[in-house]
Amino acid sequence: MLHVFDGAGKPRGSSPVLLGLGVGDDSVPGIAERKMSDILPAERTTPAGRFISEPGRNLQGEDIVWIDYDAAVSMHRVRTSSKADRRLERLATPTAADNRISYGCVNVPAAFYDALIKPVFGVKRGVIYVVPETRSAGIIFGAADGRFSSAGLTPAKAP
Repeated sequence: MLHVFDGAGKPRGSSPVLLGLGVGDDSVPGIAERKMSDILPAERTTPAGRFISEPGRNLQGEDIVWIDYDAAVSMHRVRTSSKADRRLERLATPTAADNRISYGCVNVPAAFYDALIKPVFGVKRGVIYVVPETRSAGIIFGAADGRFSSAGLTPAKAP
């Protein structure tokens, strides 16, 4: 799920998204330098972490939001050019189990992208957090003991 908040922390909206096919919290070193056809399924991860986004364009001239430019990870509208991928159908299911299909990018429904992503992240830099799935949030986001409180990204106090 993608959750969008305004600058004061007020929720603006949420949407299911499609993520990288591979499970993991890191991008493969040098992945952006490779041809997409050379990227193995297990290497198609959506990296976890805190990212400063940047508005941009892809090679086809479409507006996108760069999450990690150096690793070629962006957020963009879901592409439906390959019917076999069933991307819109995957977004509509009640489970996230079938939402792994991308090369690492975050694929967002077009209406959600146009209404909430493009007006903010498409015009200026923003902060994007991608929650980890194989390591603790404390390790990814820098808490010394690897733990965070349930209130958000505030380090938990040791007992």
